[in-house]
Amino acid sequence: MRLLVVGASGHLGGEVCRLAAAGGWDEVVGAYTREPGDEPAVRWERLDIRDGAAVDRLMGTVRPTVVVSAANRLGDWVAIADGAAHVARAAAAVGARLVHVSSDVVHGGRSEPYGDAEPPTPITPYGAAKAAGETAVRALDPYAALVRCSLILGDETSAQVRLCADLLAGRVAGALFTDEVRCPVAGDDLAAAILELATSEHRGPINVTGPEAMSRAELGRLIARRFGLAGELPVSTVAESGRPPRPGVIRLDTSLATSLLRTRLRPASEVLAPES
Repeated sequence: MRLLVVGASGHLGGEVCRLAAAGGWDEVVGAYTREPGDEPAVRWERLDIRDGAAVDRLMGTVRPTVVVSAANRLGDWVAIADGAAHVARAAAAVGARLVHVSSDVVHGGRSEPYGDAEPPTPITPYGAAKAAGETAVRALDPYAALVRCSLILGDETSAQVRLCADLLAGRVAGALFTDEVRCPVAGDDLAAAILELATSEHRGPINVTGPEAMSRAELGRLIARRFGLAGELPVSTVAESGRPPRPGVIRLDTSLATSLLRTRLRPASEVLAPES
């Protein structure tokens, strides 16, 4: 069993590599854009997924059994949408099982939870790019699993923690919204679920996220308390911020994931509980 993780230099991709390397896979190859990780059991390969020919070459060299596509570049349509297509086409060409990581922001937001199979309704450029990536993957590899996740929680290097630290230090401007609700998921829980899906027969979208819905402002306060970040986080509403429309409430129904997977998806309040 040979695993290729695309986007291995990101937080989620790194978690997938770490768990796979410790979990008995014959070989784990991490494809990275920025810097390779420090997991010694992983074979690191530089890759720009915007370059379809480069993706084809690496896929042909590695000949993976399973591909996890976890690459993510905010604001880069080519990397998100075209990159997803490049990986899906190349994975299908070598007969690899594909698990593609998408996002809850393919949805536009509503009070009722979204089911696994509901079609995308994006209202932001990022959501539209992720939805386009899903469409490409489903067309090129109908047997792929598409994981729709939410905000990913991790250590001090993860995006959500860095955002809170930067806001408190004044390194970035902005605020955390009280009316933007998500279901955060621990990075290691999500990585474990992805590796389970990699050896399953599930095809199509599946919601894999935490069971606890909370606002970005609530999440920020939990993060600040957990990591000892001093100060008062700036909060606002989307309307007060003057920013373009964003999805308000996005809850994902994870009944299928709960019944299919052994991995327990912990609530954010548990993941971020202060260490005793």
